[in-house]
Amino acid sequence: MAIPKLHIRPGHPDFLDLPWGRSVAEWQDGRVVDLPTGVHRHEIAFVSYDEGVYAIKELPNHLAHHEFESLRTLNERLRPIVEPVGVVERGWVSPDQEWSSAVITKFIPFTFTYRELIHNGGFDVRRNQLLDAFAGLLVELHLAGCFWGDCSLSNVLYRYDAGAIEALMIDAETVELRDELSKGQRYHDLEIMEVNVAGGMADIAMSQGRELDEADIDFGTEIIERYEGLWNELYVDPVVGPEERHLIRARIHRLNDLGFEVGDVDLIPDESGGNRVRMHIQVGGRNYHSSRLYRLTRIDAAENQARQILSDLHYHRAQEPFSSAPTWDLSAMMWRVQVFEPLLGRIREDLPQIEPVQAYTDFLHHRFTMASSQGRDIPSAEAYIHWAEAGFPGYTP
Repeated sequence: MAIPKLHIRPGHPDFLDLPWGRSVAEWQDGRVVDLPTGVHRHEIAFVSYDEGVYAIKELPNHLAHHEFESLRTLNERLRPIVEPVGVVERGWVSPDQEWSSAVITKFIPFTFTYRELIHNGGFDVRRNQLLDAFAGLLVELHLAGCFWGDCSLSNVLYRYDAGAIEALMIDAETVELRDELSKGQRYHDLEIMEVNVAGGMADIAMSQGRELDEADIDFGTEIIERYEGLWNELYVDPVVGPEERHLIRARIHRLNDLGFEVGDVDLIPDESGGNRVRMHIQVGGRNYHSSRLYRLTRIDAAENQARQILSDLHYHRAQEPFSSAPTWDLSAMMWRVQVFEPLLGRIREDLPQIEPVQAYTDFLHHRFTMASSQGRDIPSAEAYIHWAEAGFPGYTP
């Protein structure tokens, strides 16, 4: 059996038992599982191990190494990036051949492609959520100095994030990483995205037997509009006077509400004088709530999920026995052990097909709706029974 050169990150299988002597397109190995791949230029196979499911994408040697290193760097900077696991070289194959090398990534469970949201020729009620998700991902990437170069609907996976959708980057073979992107570079990337998305929407229309003028060609243009609104929100440098210092904290809270981590704050004397200062804030990734939840409880959740779960933590912390805990950290861990984990266990048993943290936020939404409609506090045990009897409804779009 042909043995390739493998570079694998810790905590994953060695993959040596796979039939590397053939292209993944020809694999009939027992580890291969059938999962949707979307539209891609390269051959992709999914394989299952005890550690999880992995995607193996074949590429020429130089592209494989470039994609692996790009994903690895981005994975250290941002949350919504597929995890790179390894790179494979088939030394007996010419390095410019499509199947000479491969990139291995960890499959993200409970994700779906954009085609799985298509309904009646479009995205219907999920359209706004997809626009926000796509724009937010592009803003995060550009903040991190990433020029994508081939952003399209097919190069992204999606998953539910409380009442929203999260977009995750899975393809980085055209990525260029810099310390900072210029405005021209950012808009060049957006122009590429706009063309690619328009082509994708046209393909959908044609595959459904509809005319081109019925396609949602403006979807990419609207992503840019959402992107610009979010980018401007981050990079407005307001000027505040001596009696307006409270606006500094308010600005930080606003960015945190949008999910962005805040770094250093620069207060620069304004040219207009009068003891006025221009406020410039260093903005990080869009993971403020998920980072805070993880620090407190070690629960890994997407940004909007974390926002909802932190609200539940605050709700319980105001009650005994959590309110008597001497520190925030202790009450947070008490909540996880006594509230979160038991409920998550019930969810896993009752709803094995749904990502459990997402289902937990669905439950929180149901409990909140019950409390609002009845004008009283609803205990979780009562709310869960009602939720189950109602068929475990999730967030309405």
